[in-house]
Amino acid sequence: GPYGSWGNGSAMRVSPVGFAFESAGEVLAEAERSAAATHDHPEGIRGAQAAALAVFLARRGTQRPEIKRELETRFGYDLSRTIEEIRPRYGFDVSCQGSVPEALIAFLETDSLESAVRMAISLGGDADTQAAIAGGAAGAAEGGLTAEIEEEVRRRLPEEMREVMDDFRARWPAESRPDPG
Repeated sequence: GPYGSWGNGSAMRVSPVGFAFESAGEVLAEAERSAAATHDHPEGIRGAQAAALAVFLARRGTQRPEIKRELETRFGYDLSRTIEEIRPRYGFDVSCQGSVPEALIAFLETDSLESAVRMAISLGGDADTQAAIAGGAAGAAEGGLTAEIEEEVRRRLPEEMREVMDDFRARWPAESRPDPG
């Protein structure tokens, strides 16, 4: 049950919500429901909503500068920093407020799924969670995994997880939209 957590786990697991609903309002409501199951602190909910909305907007073909403005306005995150500015002082931080903006910056600064994940990991800290958040949005923007990455991922997963991937893709296919900016 919920325990007042403001941790970034709520944002790490929410990317599918950005694919599953057809309006920003629905995405925000379902992201809150997803977070509140365990992370019912306002920061846990805000982090999940920001990550899910980034995926939703990216999936819909919204350009990165507009996604940035929407996330800054709606959630009050400072997304004006760069990864190069953040990296020297960044440390392990499991809070939404201390890791979600950084993960979103990794997405906003890059133009591919692989580079977004690498950029998020390069910060150190809670790197797997930040990579999941950045990768969710970048994957939505770029139409999913490259064939090479997908092949490697599938090779490493047990059959039941490959079936989950296939079922998800069949129900909510990624829309590939080029992002010139």
